[in-house]
Amino acid sequence: MNEGFNEHQPVLLHEVVKYLITDKNGIYIDATFGRGGHSQAILAELSATGRLIALDQDPQAQNKVKNIAEKFKNFKFVAINFAEIEHVCQELDCYGEISGILFDLGVSSPQLDEAKRGFSFLKQGPLDMRMNPNAGISAAAWLAKARENEIAWVLKNYGEERFAKRIARAIVKLRDNEPIATTLQLAEIIKKQYPNKHYKINPATRTFQAIRIFVNRELENLEKGLLAAHRVLKKGGRLAIISFHSLEDKIAKHFFASYGKTVLPKQIPILGKETAANFSPLTKKAVLPSHEEIMQNPRSRSAKLRIAEKRK
Repeated sequence: MNEGFNEHQPVLLHEVVKYLITDKNGIYIDATFGRGGHSQAILAELSATGRLIALDQDPQAQNKVKNIAEKFKNFKFVAINFAEIEHVCQELDCYGEISGILFDLGVSSPQLDEAKRGFSFLKQGPLDMRMNPNAGISAAAWLAKARENEIAWVLKNYGEERFAKRIARAIVKLRDNEPIATTLQLAEIIKKQYPNKHYKINPATRTFQAIRIFVNRELENLEKGLLAAHRVLKKGGRLAIISFHSLEDKIAKHFFASYGKTVLPKQIPILGKETAANFSPLTKKAVLPSHEEIMQNPRSRSAKLRIAEKRK
């Protein structure tokens, strides 16, 4: 891994650059800037006339923008959710001219590592989980008011949690005695609902994932972002999607494989009738991190990269 990426190691960096960049003079979008690892690698491959537009809704992402902007004059950052890609391209007068777009989904390592963001079930912090702390409602606020059947639905469909009903029942029962306000408090509630003491993964993993996806409207925004990505890409432009759990990967796979169908799986009918894009996948299967990358960055072990080219 390059020295400049030690603080936050971007996943599948070599593979993203290899497959995404087809025109060094083209316009590219990093739809999930994070801490700038992928953006820097893409910029390093572009010519002086090539351009990179980076997007991110997390206010803390902007902490890395200044240094990159000083080094690369062909870099533009927009503080916005990637669901608004179409609007950004209209404003920057590059609609239909984009050579490649990268989506690196999920929560970043810095977000997980910072306890006060509330993403980690291993560290004590306020139960927040919002990608943009200035927008929407926190996980704690939602859990305080949501109905038991609503909580169970979210855990089952967004987290694929088999004990969803049991966990939802416990949350509703316990919140009447005291507010569920911290990460470790929620993690302990979840742990007590698991009958088997020998877990392959932490019992809180799926529930935290589900609640995070829900409060950030991640699946709705992903569908909007993918459909908009098709519209702003030029013919032959490439779309790369890095996912970290099966539901995201299922959406990416479905999006690239289907034409005239909704993006989201049938069990999550959120947006409805708009059709999926027409793409040619560049690899038969998802690209996985190498053994060396997993050893160096264990958080990359569940990453999958799917990449395809716009046919029309």
